[in-house]
Amino acid sequence: MANEVKPLVKTLRYRVKDGVSGRHLNAAARAVNMVWNHCNGAQRHALKHNTKWPTTGQLQRLTAGAGRLIGIPAQTVQRVCEEYIDRRRGSRKAKLRWRGKRSLGWVPFKNQTVRVVGSIVHFNGRKVRLWLHREIEGRIKSGSFSQDARGRWYCNIVIEYLPKPHGKNVGVGIDLGLKDGIVLSTGRKVENSRVFARYQAELVVAQRANKARRVAAIHAKIANTRKDFLHNETTKIADAFGLICVGNVSGRWLQATNGKSAADASTGMSRNMLRYKAMARKARFVDVSEYLTTQTCSECGALGGPKGSAGLEIRAWRCGGCGSVHDRDVNAARVILRLGCQALAEGSSTLSA
Repeated sequence: MANEVKPLVKTLRYRVKDGVSGRHLNAAARAVNMVWNHCNGAQRHALKHNTKWPTTGQLQRLTAGAGRLIGIPAQTVQRVCEEYIDRRRGSRKAKLRWRGKRSLGWVPFKNQTVRVVGSIVHFNGRKVRLWLHREIEGRIKSGSFSQDARGRWYCNIVIEYLPKPHGKNVGVGIDLGLKDGIVLSTGRKVENSRVFARYQAELVVAQRANKARRVAAIHAKIANTRKDFLHNETTKIADAFGLICVGNVSGRWLQATNGKSAADASTGMSRNMLRYKAMARKARFVDVSEYLTTQTCSECGALGGPKGSAGLEIRAWRCGGCGSVHDRDVNAARVILRLGCQALAEGSSTLSA
């Protein structure tokens, strides 16, 4: 039906609370590695003897009954086989790496094998307690337990939920950059968090002292602080606007040309957060080409703004056509909003100036 609301899918990530659960998950991860390596062995056998590559169904039949022997649910074994085939296809490689002691722990599950009661996940006959920082609202589809580089376990729960519209129709254009990470067409600027710069001196001391665990902890703190900052800022934007138009600047290109400052800006992460948060609020999200948005006047559409590498230091300019004075980034955000509105009117997803 035309007015039927389609459910969305998102992943909620929770930290596992106690070390006892971590020891049991370590044992389950070793069992998962055995299944993965068995699938990898079947793939290499097919390559060696020039036979058809195994499919998901063949691997699942080959590993039938293995869960009872190695102590994990049968659905987890099936999920490992599915993931192996997906990884093989996604990587476009004939064979994948073996999973061993250096591999980070990973234990997938399906909704039939887990039961969530409050902050406790019942899995494989044991209780796994979580730091429940937000409620689980929606139908659980699947998920996994995963381990980070510091040995900490997390529970990733994939849920299906219905979006809740906020009813706001105001549109905004967003220019993603380095100095000002997020610039809105309203004139508001969100400065680059520069989280790495704050911890850089502490990180250098730990690296020179060869304290590997401390280095890993600092890197995790940098990533978590940056992600928390972007979550807060993008949530404010998604709550305030019903149309969000974002420039499609390449985060990889920025990082290749600007290094650590581009990593701190995290333009790709900001865009992804804005996209799924807009979807969760039934708002519209439009990717807009940033080509010539800096040079185009947001008032009359004439070209005359700063261009090229030599124009990067010019932060304000006057239009030769209408005489309007523009802030470089705010003007680009306003042009992006205009192009986004045109894209919606013409039924397209991307336009350029």
